[in-house]
Amino acid sequence: MSSIGYYLILAALMFGVNTVLWSTVGAARWLRHEVWPAGAHGYASSTQRCPIPPLSRVAVLMAAHNEEDVISAALRSVTRLVPPEQVFVASDGSSDATVALVRAEGANVLDLQPNRGKAGALAAGVEHFRLADRFDVVLILDADTELNPDYFTSGLTMFVDPEVAVVAGRATTQWRPAELGLLGKAIVAHRERIYVIVQRLVKYGQALSAADAVAIAPGFASMYRGRVLREVEMNPPGLVIEDFNMTFEIHRRGLGRIAFHPSAAVARTQDPANLHEYAKQVHRWALGFWQTVRLHGLRHRGLFWFSLILYCGELVISSLTLLITAALVVVGVALALLAATGLHLAMPAMIPPVWVLALVVLIPDLALTLAVAAGQRRAVILAAAPAYPMLRLLDAWLCLRSLVGSFRTRSSGSWSSPTRRATALVAANSDPTTAGGTP
Repeated sequence: MSSIGYYLILAALMFGVNTVLWSTVGAARWLRHEVWPAGAHGYASSTQRCPIPPLSRVAVLMAAHNEEDVISAALRSVTRLVPPEQVFVASDGSSDATVALVRAEGANVLDLQPNRGKAGALAAGVEHFRLADRFDVVLILDADTELNPDYFTSGLTMFVDPEVAVVAGRATTQWRPAELGLLGKAIVAHRERIYVIVQRLVKYGQALSAADAVAIAPGFASMYRGRVLREVEMNPPGLVIEDFNMTFEIHRRGLGRIAFHPSAAVARTQDPANLHEYAKQVHRWALGFWQTVRLHGLRHRGLFWFSLILYCGELVISSLTLLITAALVVVGVALALLAATGLHLAMPAMIPPVWVLALVVLIPDLALTLAVAAGQRRAVILAAAPAYPMLRLLDAWLCLRSLVGSFRTRSSGSWSSPTRRATALVAANSDPTTAGGTP
């Protein structure tokens, strides 16, 4: 293979074959439904339409474990949009004031003792409160999530399509620089960059009605039809997270389509602000993904499963490629430093020059960063660019580590919420229209 061909393949792996594929599909969807629209954002994939579920037929379900620092603020944020009697909290083995605080806010609470794990708490909440029978739509929400004021008005619209089983919430980070140190700002900017790339360049294309290949309806803020929750196994044993499994269940059982649009059902989530919490969360997400892949297998038919096979292969190969390339760059720099001391050791001929390797990795990454920073109009996303290669290396390592761990790790049912920044939700509640900055 020529060196040019090698560099092109390496660049494609760094940029992402799936990103290119689904971005192309997404561009076609945008042209069809936004430039030459056939309906409201192209939500309806058939001529049959059903009424938009009224807000009175929507339930909000949270699982909470020792959330006394944020639960009151979270409930006040939600009850600005729906009455407290439509909000249900499954307190999973909480030993603090979570249950009392939920009751003080007027919401419904189920006090589970001992704890069952997040998925088990959600399943218990659905059963105990009979949510699938009493409500047309159930929003599953994390305790640190802030809903945009138009979350329901924009998101419920997608249920006009009777084929839609789930509306996947669009995630954006809570951006409050005053709460973050220098590294925290870089981590949160990196996470926002990922949100934009994955949701606008990948998920938007996957959600084309003809494709229906969305890989996850995130558990932080997604809406399910009540009838669908009757059919989904929410709590299979051994999984560390529930949202990948619930999404795969929708596809495997043919329960309907997963809808997504970047301008609908937008919510802000509180991302980690230090490296330990970030690594812990990424590892947990990656482990949950690989556990779910192993649980459901890859032998099913359909575009979603074919797309999933391609994604899994690319995820492993690109992670390995990134780590190997970084190792080669380190070796090359070390050899250059040794040469400066007079000790000359030659780099093997088959390995490209260090500067070429670095540029092939960094240029596609920087191009994406520039595009995201311009689209979001946030200079900090560009300013934090030097930190992204190291965070991507960490992501790649955690991905491969989690793949190996998925063969031996099973959830015991116990869980703990991430470290919360309590001031964030309290401050946000003072003005819901400005909380979190520009989505």
